[in-house]
Amino acid sequence: MSVNKSALIRYKILDKCFRNPGKKYFISDLIEECEKVMLDIDPESKGISRRQIFDDILFMESSEGWSVELNRHRDGKKVYYRYSDISFSINNMPLNEVELNHLKAAIDILSQFRGMPQFEWFNEMLPKLEQRLSTENHSNQIIDFDNNQYLKGIELLGVLYNAIRYKKVLLIQYKPFDSEVCLNFVIHPYYLKQYNNRWFLFGFNPDKGKYDWNLAIDRIIKIDENKIKYLSNKQINWNEYFEDIIGVTKPDGADLEKVILHFNQNSGQYMVNKPIHGSQKTKWLANGTLELSLNIIINYELERLILSYADSVKVIQPKSLLKTIKQRLNKALDNY
Repeated sequence: MSVNKSALIRYKILDKCFRNPGKKYFISDLIEECEKVMLDIDPESKGISRRQIFDDILFMESSEGWSVELNRHRDGKKVYYRYSDISFSINNMPLNEVELNHLKAAIDILSQFRGMPQFEWFNEMLPKLEQRLSTENHSNQIIDFDNNQYLKGIELLGVLYNAIRYKKVLLIQYKPFDSEVCLNFVIHPYYLKQYNNRWFLFGFNPDKGKYDWNLAIDRIIKIDENKIKYLSNKQINWNEYFEDIIGVTKPDGADLEKVILHFNQNSGQYMVNKPIHGSQKTKWLANGTLELSLNIIINYELERLILSYADSVKVIQPKSLLKTIKQRLNKALDNY
């Protein structure tokens, strides 16, 4: 029997009814109790049938469920249901096969987030869960997320996450790619963002007066706590901040521009299935070319994305972007 979230909720409701000695629950009462809760969760719920409740009861009585001992008491022509032992509850039972399978699936997914600050507790718990549940070993895993656990500086994620959460000002030693000299500056951390398998820290840099100062964590050399007063972010809604860009770079004073790109047929099919931005609009031209338009702020990441498609794409507008991409391609040719 297939078990989904709704079914598990119904089992919990039925369990509560079956162990209540103060009321006789006939089939109509069981349906009413389940529908009451399901409508609170999903107002568009279409109700629950008698057949569904009967199937739920059979599952709870089965060995695949909890092997519950359920009495059927006659009251006139009707039957009400109650546990033979009203102290019994499926909540006190060991996990059944269905629940074990759900938990194993959750473990497979959560194990992909090892090293993330929100899941530090999971590193200690995972071996215990795997031993208890006899889950399959890593070589047999069937899901894998795109992440870079070997990224330099990944061990700093927990420190940065907690600094944001507990409003701690940081003194950071940082080494840019284009310099041999390390820089030291203060930052009030606000937000962590992952892009292209790299992590970036955003925050307020008082020396620059910028609330969206952005650092790649793989270039951070050292982090110390600074005791000065933390300035909370009142300038930026981070959910909206990234809507107009691809990646993490937002040039100062830049405006939205309409970008038009032409992709050949093969790459065009790919672009239709995997949009590169929320503003993307596409149409097929008569010659099999896909015309893709974006309303976006032009930044370094957009340029890199266009260049990654090499001879599969052509910039149509704006002319400034066309010129930039052409210059970069010419420089690339000079390397050969």
